Amino acid sequence: MSAQLVAAPAELDFFHSDGIVVTAPMTAFGAYCAMTSVVPGWLAVAFRLRDSISRRFNVAAIHGFSSRSPEQVPVVGELLDFFTVEAIVDQQLVLTSRDTHLAVMVSMDLDEAGQGRQYLRVTTSVQCFNRFGRLYMLPVGKAHGPIVRRMLRNIV
Repeated sequence: MSAQLVAAPAELDFFHSDGIVVTAPMTAFGAYCAMTSVVPGWLAVAFRLRDSISRRFNVAAIHGFSSRSPEQVPVVGELLDFFTVEAIVDQQLVLTSRDTHLAVMVSMDLDEAGQGRQYLRVTTSVQCFNRFGRLYMLPVGKAHGPIVRRMLRNIV
């Protein structure tokens, strides 16, 4: 399944994609639940710092990730942590977060990798609408890859 993007590739201000081979059967939502099941302390602190700074610019707090059971499957339009569920099927979970500064889309896609394994790819695309959005993405863009790689380790 191909990843969904928040805008055409030429219009993106940020793009990151990473993935792993998954040996246990799971859905894309199950992978999200596993990834967000353990939030390292440094990431929880980063979310609090982000919320503290962003509040001064009238940006809504996101509070980070919460633990959720894979049996509590959301529906399109429902909030999942700080994201809105845009699409959900066994092989794909598409999440967005939009405000006046930027639009973020995370596409989690599972593809067959042979021998009963799957390949999970997490693709994040961002379109910035103004200077604040671009400034916000400077530190977030640098931290995003290590954060996703750390969260992917929760699946193994």
